Amino acid sequence: MNKWFLIIAIAFLGGCAEEVKEEQVTAENQPNIIWLVAEDQSPDWFPMYGDSTIRLPHIEALARDGVTFDNAYSPVPVCAPARSAIITGMYPTTLGTHNMRTYAPWRGVPGDKPYETLDIPSYSPVVPDGVKMFTQYLREKGYYTTNGPKEDYNFEKMDAAWDDSSKEPFWGGREEGQPFFSVFNFSVCHESQIWKRGKDQLLISPSKVKVPPYFPDTEVVRHDMAVNYSNLKRLDNQIGQIITGLKRDGLYENSIIFFYGDHGGPFPRHKRALYESGTKVPMTIKFPKKEKAGSRDDRMISFIDLAPTVLSLAGIEPPKVMQGKAQFGKFEADKKAKYTFHSADRFDAIYDKLRAVRSERYKYIRSYDTNKSHALPVSYREQMPMMQELRRLYRAGKLNEQQALWMKPTKPEEELYDLENDPYELNNLVSQSDLNDTLVHLRKVLDEWIVETNDLGRIPEEELIAKWLPDGKQSQLDPLEMEDANGEIKLFSAKSDATILWRTTQDSLWTIYTKPIPKDVPFEAKAERIGYIGSEILSVSE
Repeated sequence: MNKWFLIIAIAFLGGCAEEVKEEQVTAENQPNIIWLVAEDQSPDWFPMYGDSTIRLPHIEALARDGVTFDNAYSPVPVCAPARSAIITGMYPTTLGTHNMRTYAPWRGVPGDKPYETLDIPSYSPVVPDGVKMFTQYLREKGYYTTNGPKEDYNFEKMDAAWDDSSKEPFWGGREEGQPFFSVFNFSVCHESQIWKRGKDQLLISPSKVKVPPYFPDTEVVRHDMAVNYSNLKRLDNQIGQIITGLKRDGLYENSIIFFYGDHGGPFPRHKRALYESGTKVPMTIKFPKKEKAGSRDDRMISFIDLAPTVLSLAGIEPPKVMQGKAQFGKFEADKKAKYTFHSADRFDAIYDKLRAVRSERYKYIRSYDTNKSHALPVSYREQMPMMQELRRLYRAGKLNEQQALWMKPTKPEEELYDLENDPYELNNLVSQSDLNDTLVHLRKVLDEWIVETNDLGRIPEEELIAKWLPDGKQSQLDPLEMEDANGEIKLFSAKSDATILWRTTQDSLWTIYTKPIPKDVPFEAKAERIGYIGSEILSVSE
């Protein structure tokens, strides 16, 4: 990669000017970074985690070239809240994105009510001051950023985030030698594909599937699990196409490639559950020149760490507002996490608040409504044959004790599991006297986290919406202000942490405003911020 010289004399962002020293940017501190994201998958079904049921040659090869992580976690066991954590480096419970889902424009324009049974609109939460989509910082440092095809962040995406966000994003649109960050989201292994591909040809015999003890060993269960394995084979083929493209373009060796799942698996008791099956994810990172190839790493990583880690790998200091910590790179954190924290709140039209903390050995789960079953009747999931099978067998009394636990109409207020001796979390140890100190300690850790991170789950969603949507409408940013100084145009926003964007009248892509614009250049400009309607577009002609 050619050397880049990025010189920013004066940066105008959020209405204030800040001098930035001249910085020499090189290939060493601006590596290409690629994310390969598998939707709805747990580590259990991947060869690098010990499962030999099906071969996934491209993912296996990536693991051999990289580092496999044994304790990677999503803070929420469902996609949109999890993705909000990934893109901001923040807990969804702090952002206000903890409910699944808040922003649903495909169910109507923002403000419309997407659920017939709930009197709440589609909305973008007003996130805390200074929170941005982290790819904005990459673009400001010269990165070409692409994403596809998902923009499901539980808030309206910002134009500052991506150079290209589409169904077929690629690194080929960048300038020669420009570093890039590309995200590829693979939906072929999504929960919905269990029933949508249920009649497709299976790529593995159901007889070869290993059924976990919390599921009954039936033909329906085995078939759905075989569908998932088949989908993983399709995923592997799609990932192979990306890796082949990187190698073809001479980019594979020196690029940093992340492979991970966006939360736990697609099945009941996986997705939407705070058990390991819902929060633990597969993760492999291939570093430049295959550093530490074939090794394993047992550090505890949460999705809130991904944004600061990528920034650190790119030589950019993560903003202090981020709750996650850089795990690698120039700004790697000195201390490693002792715990991961997890939440569940509303799933589509059903509320069920739970919180959890996981230490190296133990998991503590707290339920705020014990009169609801863990097996919530989420209409989306009820389409799955396995879910229908579980309902039928439970009603008929044909599930054993372990299989019936998740299906019971009520649940305990507290759950404590020894993950070392009980990896499937089937033996609740809350009443075990010799673990009382552990129970008390994890209660305290969770309580402190709830306060320290300002867990918005303590506030009813209707109250949050009333605060964020005064008069029932999303607030709009004020128009930009403009100043003519020495033949250049300076732009200002009244909102201190808004991002200012501009483009020439010939361009379609919005550029992040970092320095004054020559007076003789016709342009358009606007301000944007998560949780607000962008300002009216300012048009300036010659």
